[in-house]
Amino acid sequence: MTPPPPSRQVLAGILLIIAAGFLFTVMDATAKYMTQRLPLVEVAWGRYLFHALTLPFFLRGRGMAMLRSSRLGLQLWRSVFLLVSTVLFWLALKFIPLAEATAVGFVGPLMLTALSVPFLGEKVGPRRWAAVGIGFLGALIIIRPGPAMAQPAALIPLASAAAFAGYALCTRILSQTDHWTTTLIWSASVGLVLLSAAVPFVWQTPDLAGWIGLVFIGFLGGFAHLLLILAYARAPASTLAPLSYLQLIWSTTLGLILFANFPDGWTLAGGAVIAASGLYVIHRERLRRRGG
Repeated sequence: MTPPPPSRQVLAGILLIIAAGFLFTVMDATAKYMTQRLPLVEVAWGRYLFHALTLPFFLRGRGMAMLRSSRLGLQLWRSVFLLVSTVLFWLALKFIPLAEATAVGFVGPLMLTALSVPFLGEKVGPRRWAAVGIGFLGALIIIRPGPAMAQPAALIPLASAAAFAGYALCTRILSQTDHWTTTLIWSASVGLVLLSAAVPFVWQTPDLAGWIGLVFIGFLGGFAHLLLILAYARAPASTLAPLSYLQLIWSTTLGLILFANFPDGWTLAGGAVIAASGLYVIHRERLRRRGG
């Protein structure tokens, strides 16, 4: 069988990244529902446990050699950053709407741009610095800090975004030395070990619906990661990255359908500013790589 032409490969990548973003949003919406009924640590444990059960599907024929990392310390840091980002984001969802948390969370890629200067030695021009600053302004529009702050819990996804930036920074560095399957194994395993040590202290035995929810979250996360990997194997990152902002649409829609939450004007305005800033940073990065 002849491989499909590049245009069909790129289209497949686009469809896969859109599907992955939607599934991640469904996972977050399910976590928001589950954390109202079970301890947050237990929900996160279920997500990691049943995600780990999908690993054999990723790693068929690769063997245990994939456990070997040339930068084990960085793998551990990356795994911790991912765990902290996930737990903080789901903690925020206990108190604020899905769309608001998602919008603030998109500050993470802007933080990564800023961190790439001291840690990766990348050059960020004044236009991208301006876009990063405007993106943070968008987050402040949503959070509205000060005595009249609408919801202090809106600061939690900002902390989650900072942890995500650390996770993404480690991912960039590790992509130069370790195979993606090695990184996938370590991120799933470290999170599961840490949560397994903590979950006995908060354990509440789920009913049947609770177990179904935990299994659903775990397998949904694993499948979404698989779609993400397949997408980036078929299309350039510069093509796919802007499509991640569709999650703002998914989160707004699911928040309205499942929780009767529609973002207020401040959240819509701030989310639009963050999305515009992020898209501009992606655009400038694409031009820089082309030498423009």
